Amino acid sequence: MDLSAIMKKYAAETGAQYTQYDPLQSIIIAPVPGGRFQTVMGVITENELYKRKLISLSSKVCAVKPDIDYKMLLDQTAFFNYCRFVIRDNYLQVEAVASLIGISEETVKEMVQEVAN
Repeated sequence: MDLSAIMKKYAAETGAQYTQYDPLQSIIIAPVPGGRFQTVMGVITENELYKRKLISLSSKVCAVKPDIDYKMLLDQTAFFNYCRFVIRDNYLQVEAVASLIGISEETVKEMVQEVAN
């Protein structure tokens, strides 16, 4: 599975902007409803526990603030197919993670779209 090639193809199909940092990390700036654009970072990592490669797609939502309704966010995850909310580097982010083994190109594209939206 070549994540960079899939993300590049997705960008071409959707009018997104694609940038590859290295063979394991690339970024798409994807158009989303409302005339907005959302940055989605794709990274391939090695899971130490299971000794397998993972695809991680993530996007920043906002800086962490005390008035964020975290229960509502947890409730919203029930409507996602692939995503979860995480806090990383003091930012609320949306993240989708899957094993690199056996995943289809179509599923990766769906994951990118869900993370972007």
